[in-house]
Amino acid sequence: MVSLNINGENRDLEAEPGTPLLWVLREQAGLTGTKYGCGIAQCGACTVHIDGFAVRSCSIPVEAVTVDQKIVTIEGLAKDGLHPVQQAWLDLDVPQCGYCQSGMIMAAAALIAEQITNICRCGTYARVAAAIAQAAATPADKN
Repeated sequence: MVSLNINGENRDLEAEPGTPLLWVLREQAGLTGTKYGCGIAQCGACTVHIDGFAVRSCSIPVEAVTVDQKIVTIEGLAKDGLHPVQQAWLDLDVPQCGYCQSGMIMAAAALIAEQITNICRCGTYARVAAAIAQAAATPADKN
């Protein structure tokens, strides 16, 4: 049993030691917005926030996260309406297949002024950059 704070809610979930956080989020918590991509922390499809930092959930064993740490998934990113990054993604029609987009959005939201290290198989990088720029121009207190 592991206790985690996910999207502002304390949850007790069953998980074997060594299970990557990604699989606990998807299988035990039912939060399937976080995607499996490469399994080696390179592509970023599994990106979630832990205490405000974007992390690759496929490479973090669940026991490395404590109940005091706050995990935010794509499902919990917006509080009232869409997060500015989510709105920018919609406004600029960023995704094609959409598979990598939850990880991209999570990385952009956490690291809006930093370099995005996610990989998109569809190559929508120009629209990704435009959406990040639009979201960065949105006041932070909007969401």
